[in-house]
Amino acid sequence: VQLQAYGGGLVQAGGSLRLSCAASGRVFSINGLGWFRQAPGEEREFVAAMAWRGSSTSYADSVKGRFNISRENAKNTLYLQMNSLKPDDTAVYYCASSRYPDLYRSNWPTSYKYWGQGTLVTVSS
Repeated sequence: VQLQAYGGGLVQAGGSLRLSCAASGRVFSINGLGWFRQAPGEEREFVAAMAWRGSSTSYADSVKGRFNISRENAKNTLYLQMNSLKPDDTAVYYCASSRYPDLYRSNWPTSYKYWGQGTLVTVSS
């Protein structure tokens, strides 16, 4: 599975961005996809995840109510709609493909086998 994340950019606090993650290759083998982020000097942290089949989702507490994860299977694409952005949301955002079904351990980076290259989101105050 190959993943390509895009859609990052510079936005003012309170603004919105939508990230996309295009999947290719052995798409039929995907169980779930997740978004992680990594700020400079920080560890990679979980943002949100979604099952590739069905509607199960999971969010980090820090983004609940502000971010929405969705997918469009016909386009093999995962999205992350980010609203009410804060400077603390500044990071490189990565999409990743889970090893496990049903969002099992979806907040653990080690649960993911394939990673995209990341897209930078910068939120100015």
